[in-house]
Parts: sequence; C-alpha cells; structure tokens
Amino acid sequence: MILVTGSLAYDSIMDFPGNFSEHVMPEKVHILNVSFLVDKMHKGFGGTAGNIAYNLSLLGVKTTILAIVGADFAAYGEFLRQNEVDTSYIRTVNNLYTSNAFGITDKKDNQIWGFYTGADMLSDNLSTNEVKGKIDFGVIAPANPKAMIKFALEYQKKGTNYLFDPGMQLPWLSGADLKLGIKGAKIVIGNDYEISLMKKKMGLKETDSIGREDQIIITTLGEKGSIIHYKDVNMMIPAAVTRGASDPAGAGDAYRAGFIAGFMRGLDLEICGRMGSIASVYTVEKYGTTTHKYTTADFMRRYEENFGKKLDL
Repeated sequence: MILVTGSLAYDSIMDFPGNFSEHVMPEKVHILNVSFLVDKMHKGFGGTAGNIAYNLSLLGVKTTILAIVGADFAAYGEFLRQNEVDTSYIRTVNNLYTSNAFGITDKKDNQIWGFYTGADMLSDNLSTNEVKGKIDFGVIAPANPKAMIKFALEYQKKGTNYLFDPGMQLPWLSGADLKLGIKGAKIVIGNDYEISLMKKKMGLKETDSIGREDQIIITTLGEKGSIIHYKDVNMMIPAAVTRGASDPAGAGDAYRAGFIAGFMRGLDLEICGRMGSIASVYTVEKYGTTTHKYTTADFMRRYEENFGKKLDL
C-alpha cells in the first residue's frame, strides 16, 4: 500500500495575460496594492494529496489517502473513487470547508497562490497508525506542518520508507522540523528554490547536501528537467517535450507520482526521473491539475518518443 498524506483542495486557477513584473514596483512593495484582471479561470479538484494519488492511479499504482476534508467534499470524493483511489481514510468534518487554492499564472508561468487551509488545519489529529495493513511507502506532501512532522516521526518509528516534500509549507517549518522530516526519509524532493531554502533554514552551505549518502535527493528545475542525487552521483534528467503548454499547476505533483510509480517497481533512478518528466508534461498540457488522462500504453509510447528507449510497465 502507498499512503499519501497532504492536502485535498478545490482549485481555482486563473490566467493573467500579462507579466506580474510589469505591475509590481519593487520600491513600493511596502504599500503593495495590485489587482490582476484575468481572462481565463478553471475550477477543479486539486491539493497535493489528490494530485499525486490521481497521477499514481493513472500509472496503475493503488493508492490510499489519509486526510481531513469539509462537508463540501462529496463531488471530489466521488471523482477519486471513480479513479480507483482509496478514500476510506479521508475524514469529514461538517463545520469547516475543504481546503481551497486560488492561483494566478502570468504569461511567463510565474504564479501567485492563495490557500485557505480549511479542514486541513485539523489533520494533525490523524495518525498513520490508524491505517490497517502494511504501508509499503509513505508520501508526505505539503499540508498542515504539524501533521507532516507527526507522520514523519511515525514512519521513522515503524521503519517505513517515505518521501518528504515540504514544498509550500517551508515558510512554516523550522530548521529543526526539516531535520526531523528529512532524517528518516528515503526520498527528499523540492524545486531548486525550495532546496536552497531548506539548506538555509538548516544552517547548511549551498554546496552541502541536505541528506545522507543513502538518501535520494531530487531537485526539480521546471522546463530544464531535474537532478537526482544519490550516493554522490548527480543524474541529470531532461524534461519531456510538451505538445503545447497550457498550465503549469500540478506539474510537480505529477512528477512525484511518475517517479514513485517507477521507484515502487524497482526501476533505475534515471528511469524513475524520466517517468516523472513524462507524467508532469501531461498535466502541463491541460488546464487544471487533474484534468489530463492517459493509458499505460500512451505513457510508454510517449516515454520512448522522448528518450529513445522502451519502457515496460
């Protein structure tokens, strides 16, 4: 069983047809007051746990989500079940809304996000110990910071391998928190900015590794691909070729799912990274984070088109 913890949210994703930089005066940020007129908007299902679980399901990996949602979650829950994601450990509270994410993307794919925590503020009351059956791998995606560290400590106590992804919760995680979360992780992942911020918070130099030699450290680089660091070796993973970029939201979560799908099959790390690249490009081509779809055959064919090698899933 793969257990995914993280946020479940309704996404409102909007497109701004200009550049944020043209409307922000750096010398006036202390009195910042800007409004961006958007010309496109999509409401859909998202959140880190939902995005990752959905993409894992597309790749034939059975996934369970542990999270808390509000009374407005019914439609999202049905969507997950239709896509063969186990929702039996998703708890509902009736006095709060499900988390909501509001994102605006400009012409250069820069993004500004607002996030309403909602029911997820109670997720530190959950425990991975309530999940029946063996957890083969845990995914700790951004959500309530207290819950993230709690789950990491529980996995460490049980000896369960897990991926630690502090992501958007980095502002609220201390250096001590990060050291605890990373300590027992098999995989640590973040984009280049997030990895640098982790090092800074942990008191490390930019040239230092944030993990041990036996840990897999992944740095995603957007359209430049990613770097997988393992046992003092850096593997450069190219990005997949898009067939017309539409919306970058959710690409990071899709990469994580692609990588994990390969990792759980025991594939080489470079192949896992390439699978992450392919998975992420599918969502970039569609507006929204869970609006894309593909078959395993589609995925394998696209992998071969991009990397010139066959992939057997």
